[in-house]
Amino acid sequence: MRILLEINNSVIKHLDLRELFKAIAACLRRVVGHDSARLTLLDAASNQLRVLALDSEMTNPWPVVSGGLVPIEGTPAGVAFRERRTLRVDSRELKQFSSPIPHYLVANGVKSLISAALIAHGHTLGTLDIVSFRDGAFTESEVMRISQIAEQVAIAVENALNFERAHQAEQDMKRQFERERLMLEINNAVVSQLDLRELVRVISSCLSEALEINAVGLSLYEPETACFRVYYYDLPDTIPPMEAGATIPAEGSIGGLALASGRPVLINRASEAEAFPESKRRFYDHGFNSGGCVPLILQGRKLGVLGILSFREDAFPEERQQLLCQIADQIAIATENALNFERARKAEQALARQLERERLMLEINNAVVTHLKLPDLLRTVSACLKRVLPHDLAGIALNDPATQRLVAHALDFPHNQDFVAMGSPIPIEGTPEGLAFRSQRRVLIKKLSLAEFSAEIVKRGAAEGLKSGCTVPLMSRGRPLGTLSIVSLHESAFSEDDAELLDRIGSQIAIAVENGLAYQEIATLKDKLNTEKIYLEDEIRSELNFEEIIGESPAIKKVLKQVGIVAPTDSTVLILGETGTGKELLARAIHDRSKRRERTFVKMNCAAIPTGLLESELFGHERGAFTGAIATKVGRFELADGGTLFLDEVGDIPLELQSKLLRVLQEQEFERLGSTRTIRINVRLVAATNRDLTQMITDKEFRGDLYYRLNVFPLVVPPLRERRGDIPLLVRYFAQQFARRMDKQIATIPSQAMAVLSGYDWPGNIRELANLIERAVILSQGTDLNVSLSELKTTVHDGHQPVTTLQTAERDHILRALEKTNWVIAGPSGAATLLGMKRSTLQSKMIKLGISRRQ
Repeated sequence: MRILLEINNSVIKHLDLRELFKAIAACLRRVVGHDSARLTLLDAASNQLRVLALDSEMTNPWPVVSGGLVPIEGTPAGVAFRERRTLRVDSRELKQFSSPIPHYLVANGVKSLISAALIAHGHTLGTLDIVSFRDGAFTESEVMRISQIAEQVAIAVENALNFERAHQAEQDMKRQFERERLMLEINNAVVSQLDLRELVRVISSCLSEALEINAVGLSLYEPETACFRVYYYDLPDTIPPMEAGATIPAEGSIGGLALASGRPVLINRASEAEAFPESKRRFYDHGFNSGGCVPLILQGRKLGVLGILSFREDAFPEERQQLLCQIADQIAIATENALNFERARKAEQALARQLERERLMLEINNAVVTHLKLPDLLRTVSACLKRVLPHDLAGIALNDPATQRLVAHALDFPHNQDFVAMGSPIPIEGTPEGLAFRSQRRVLIKKLSLAEFSAEIVKRGAAEGLKSGCTVPLMSRGRPLGTLSIVSLHESAFSEDDAELLDRIGSQIAIAVENGLAYQEIATLKDKLNTEKIYLEDEIRSELNFEEIIGESPAIKKVLKQVGIVAPTDSTVLILGETGTGKELLARAIHDRSKRRERTFVKMNCAAIPTGLLESELFGHERGAFTGAIATKVGRFELADGGTLFLDEVGDIPLELQSKLLRVLQEQEFERLGSTRTIRINVRLVAATNRDLTQMITDKEFRGDLYYRLNVFPLVVPPLRERRGDIPLLVRYFAQQFARRMDKQIATIPSQAMAVLSGYDWPGNIRELANLIERAVILSQGTDLNVSLSELKTTVHDGHQPVTTLQTAERDHILRALEKTNWVIAGPSGAATLLGMKRSTLQSKMIKLGISRRQ
């Protein structure tokens, strides 16, 4: 009775069948000695007994596991169930049953078995079966006790089954309610959403909550290509987004099968191992265990498929598939509505975009007409472009015919002005600009690839975050002038339509570029002509603008012969000599006798210009290159292009500037200050100095390599003291020149003055002599040159005693003139002419000084 009471308590406490059996099995182990027990219930669908539970605490000799089916025919349990009684059999009787199950039990050592029918309210529910490995294990009283226990168990099983049915009915009602609510939410979304992406997100949220679906996507079918185009996928944050616009062939795909069959196609790990291996691999790689596609078909038209994925393996039983079909019908309607709305909106946007682009072309045309400077033009064009083609950088690169490279001429990059400088070279190889220029076709880059474009400037752009761009060639009369580029910090920022528009804009810009280049060339030539005009006017006013070099001495004739040899060549000449020896006159003589004589002769005294301005004077500068550089300046090298540049006092060029000068001599190219654009020139250099350059090299004040580059053909100009025979010629030349300038008449030069002038050392050389004669002309009141000899310290250079009186000096001077003219007094080659006096005056002086031929 106590055991029956415990079983009764278990009946009351347990409504779960498996928990109920655990309690009953525990009681049975104390009441009846046995080795194993089980509980079976009738499975109406198969008309067999289904094993509900086995006693897990004991040995299991049963051939059918929990959940398995036991046939009613040919088994002890079937006899007990059919005859509604308690059946006891031994091993001999077990062997007589036709089913293999009893034979399996015997083979596993079972020798005794009791099977009791579970009957409640006239209905046979199943059986309670116990076995033993002993012969005659169960007595009559134990059989009766088991029958009583079976009655209690039957009541408990019936209660549990009723509870499960009620619970199942409640769950069914709840599921039905959830389905109705889900359909209502989806219907509301269908009605309220015309944006397909937002619709997919709302549906994904609904399905995630109601059906444990973790990802939802929409793919639209394109009949012309027989492919699906991914429209949008709402995926968990942990999974990389699927690329919108990707195409998937319908044939052989899950979506293709779903669309063809008109029914959902759903797979999981356990289904069809060979089917859709690629799709399954993608599912499983991201942690999904089941998924597939539901067709979207409206009035026979195949719109696409709804893709669904779940982390659960059993997420899509049959009833859910039916619900998904109902949902798909609603989504198909929404998809059709949204597509129609999107088509209408795209048509409106296309019209608005076309109008905006036409307006843009008009604005750019106005900019082309009003802007001649490329930087100003690009800034205006870029501002207009950003409304239609948003971008982060715009640039114009033009071809440099001299270097066959593209050069950045105009930039608009507000985010980083230091990314690429004006005048920076852009290689033809390894850049989008080079490809567009070379192919004369536009280049559209959806995603920047350093493998395709490997130039250093492209790598710098990638480091700045530039990801996509478009470059078009600037064509003028069938030839490329350069390129126009727009670049973005975002991938796929520009479409084919955008590239076509930029191509049209490029045609307009090309006109502006050609106009701008012509304007720039005209402005440059104008500036150069103005500079040359000022320079030449200055040359005309120069007091050293002599027509010819004066001198008959062997020393000067030797120099002039060397000038005649080197002038026709283009070799660099280095003129060495003391200050005032006429180095500039020799440089001009070299230019006048060269093939460059029709071009400009430009001179510059390096010692006369402050060190800080010397580089600017030589090479020029751009506007804004330094404080005070308010305009572009053409340098002396650029001004002398095609002609000759004379650099006087070259020894005074600072050491830090000598390397740049060396480069110009070697490469014939340089850059202005503040510019990276290389300017090529064709200049002949003539340099001059009064300093010892070899000593300066030793003292580390002058570069040896520059010296050797300058010292191609050295000319040494003799000082005036080494060519005293030329002094009278120079004195007369200067006297006549200054007299003509001052509107005076100088007829004679006193012989004593000429003697003193010829004997003086002239440390200032010709310049000192010219200055002295100019003062003498100023002081002269009559036709005789009034030379202030008191300013000079006279020295004799003929090896005799010093001249003690002016009379002696005058007598010696007249004698030298007579000997030189072979005592011819009159005529153009006579001594009177040589001494700068009248014949009668010379004869009077000869009588006064006692000079006769016999001397």
